[in-house]
Amino acid sequence: MSIRQTHRPTTGESQPQAVFFGARPFPEAPAGGPPAARPATQNGSSAKRPSPVYRPGLAWFAALGAGWVFVLVALGAFTTSIGAGMIFPDWPLSNGSINPEGWLENVAMFAEHSHRLSGMAMGLITITLAVWLWRREPRRWLRVAGWSALGIVVIQGLIGGKRVLLDSLAVPGFEMTFGQMLRIPHGILAQVYVCLLIAIAAGLSRGWVERTAARAAPMSAGLRRSGALCVGLLLVQLTVAAAMRHNHAGLAIPTFPYSSAEGALLPAHWDYRVALHFTHRALAGLLGVALLWFAAKLWRERGPTLVMRCGASLMVALLVLQILLGAHVIWQLREPHVTTGHVVCGALLLATTFWLTCLAWRDVIEAGGEQAQRLNETAPPSAPAS
Repeated sequence: MSIRQTHRPTTGESQPQAVFFGARPFPEAPAGGPPAARPATQNGSSAKRPSPVYRPGLAWFAALGAGWVFVLVALGAFTTSIGAGMIFPDWPLSNGSINPEGWLENVAMFAEHSHRLSGMAMGLITITLAVWLWRREPRRWLRVAGWSALGIVVIQGLIGGKRVLLDSLAVPGFEMTFGQMLRIPHGILAQVYVCLLIAIAAGLSRGWVERTAARAAPMSAGLRRSGALCVGLLLVQLTVAAAMRHNHAGLAIPTFPYSSAEGALLPAHWDYRVALHFTHRALAGLLGVALLWFAAKLWRERGPTLVMRCGASLMVALLVLQILLGAHVIWQLREPHVTTGHVVCGALLLATTFWLTCLAWRDVIEAGGEQAQRLNETAPPSAPAS
């Protein structure tokens, strides 16, 4: 009787790679060839995370979602700018119909109903994207981002509906009703949702996948921190902007660039609306410096790619445009189209900055856990481009 020995691969041999269907891994070797080797980590050991694979259909669908969200933001901003948020007193239907009479002829009705329809389309896109990621994408962080985006869409829909249904509910001690207060978290969550869609689209893009597979050199720790700081400041600024906008403080300081007709830098009198407006201006100045510093690092260091350097130029252009639009909002007394452009440009500036920051943190994002911490600690110092 003979004993059959099973072959155990030595250290130098590659192991069968785990592939995923949904969220559950099982080993499978590629047909007609050797098993795929796992990517090496910083210390040379084999990583347990799956190698990313570029999927054109999924990548382009995610890009579609990331683009469509700006249609939704633009329609929401225009609806608020012309004060049409309560043109329909019911929800989820509009005057009891999905096709209310006269909505194509009336600007206010068109703005609000188009916003609702685009939100419905955004919800369907997000559902499809989340399920598609869950079924086809092995990287856990992308699957989590997909479900998080879907959760925000559901919450946004509920907040938008309650904003209409609870518009008459008074809150003791406040000028705004409870429904009107809900406009502020509705606007803040929209910006977080934009960031999630940008992260998903970036992570599925060909460039991201190829640089991850090639184990491209990580960016400097200083560049990463600069990007994270800018994104944090932008989220704070957009939160203040949402509070200012919905508290009707956009013209609380009616002069620009000075805070009074006499040319003073500080307002002559203060109340909570003036404080909100002045905070928005002060943060804009701080953001201008931070974004220019981030752009300079992207231009000067060796690590960033040509795409990232072009993205830095786009970021600076959006910053300049945003400042000009903000000035014209005051000079033209919150003309609706200019105000809408200011909101959309702010969202585009956040999206561009967040995208560049994601690219700078790509290695850390893909590594995850303790490997991410080691990679961040061992990142090369900032080095200017030759």
